[in-house]
Amino acid sequence: MKIVRRIAMVALWTLAGVGILCGALWGATALGVVKPLIVISGSMEPEIMTGDLLIATKTDAADLAVGDVATLPSELTEHLVTHRVVAIEPAEQGYLVTMKGDANEFEDALDYTIAGQVWQPTVQIPGAGAVVARAATPAVAVPLLIGMVALLGLTWLIPAPAPTRRTPRRASATPAEAVS
Repeated sequence: MKIVRRIAMVALWTLAGVGILCGALWGATALGVVKPLIVISGSMEPEIMTGDLLIATKTDAADLAVGDVATLPSELTEHLVTHRVVAIEPAEQGYLVTMKGDANEFEDALDYTIAGQVWQPTVQIPGAGAVVARAATPAVAVPLLIGMVALLGLTWLIPAPAPTRRTPRRASATPAEAVS
């Protein structure tokens, strides 16, 4: 029983650590400090692969340069697009940005009008986006939740081992006390 409890405790603490990291990322996302992005196409391969998780932070539009990778809202698809900047021109309301995916033959169909701040990927975690997307499905999330509740139950139901008491050793006789 000791080994089962120990395994359950290690798993529970590991999941608690992951939960704290997820909570911190959620909080930073809710505050608008970061934006997690799951890469859903191969348009930026081989540098950014399908299924990668990108953590984007805000940067001033004025700091964007040709060659940078940026995440901008597309007027065509109404989704965010992460591609490489190939041209920037001043416009009335900010900047007109032309982007192209590294694996794409042609530039994006429409240019992007930006002002203020834009998202720029700063952290790339290979394959983590696919894991997050899969874990968010009910087929994975529900059994995972049941498993976590079971681990919690195991740690409560299996009693902790009683502390072992060490008996003090008797001091050995010194040569002066030895009986001859």
